[in-house]
Amino acid sequence: MINQVRSLFVLDTNVFVEAHRRYYAQDLCPGFWDCLTHYCSEGRVLSIDRVRDEILSNQDQLSDWVNQVPDDLFISSAEPEVVNAFTDMMDWVQRNEQFLPEAKVEFASVADGWLSAYARVHNAVVVTQEIFNQDARKRVPLPNVCRQFDVDYRDTFGMLRELEVSFDWRRSS
Repeated sequence: MINQVRSLFVLDTNVFVEAHRRYYAQDLCPGFWDCLTHYCSEGRVLSIDRVRDEILSNQDQLSDWVNQVPDDLFISSAEPEVVNAFTDMMDWVQRNEQFLPEAKVEFASVADGWLSAYARVHNAVVVTQEIFNQDARKRVPLPNVCRQFDVDYRDTFGMLRELEVSFDWRRSS
């Protein structure tokens, strides 16, 4: 029997926001949200406190959901190893002349660097809807940081496929 490695997925803010606003709206696909909490309980899916803070900055149905999920879905990013990895990533961003000063300031203020640092330390997979852009200047794409620091990343659909999730249609009464 082959020993199959089970990935730990660490979710970016945009995974929650895009799903909520578009293709997995809670009233259309409650199974997506149940899936996240299920795989969280199995230790396969999580996010970090800074993503939680970004989501809670808006008062909407998504922030209501976040306030109801188990606390272990959003874990602390304050571990010393994560802080050190984040510092390395920030140094790279600051030294990289490709990115405009505004992009560097934004990167320092959002959860992306912390998310990639957590994934690097815990050998996890970042899940984001962002795409790699080798010519980016106005922002620092999360996949660019992941590639630079050898952190694996996927989009939401890639994660769901790896978890072997499918959502079945059912007729409403």
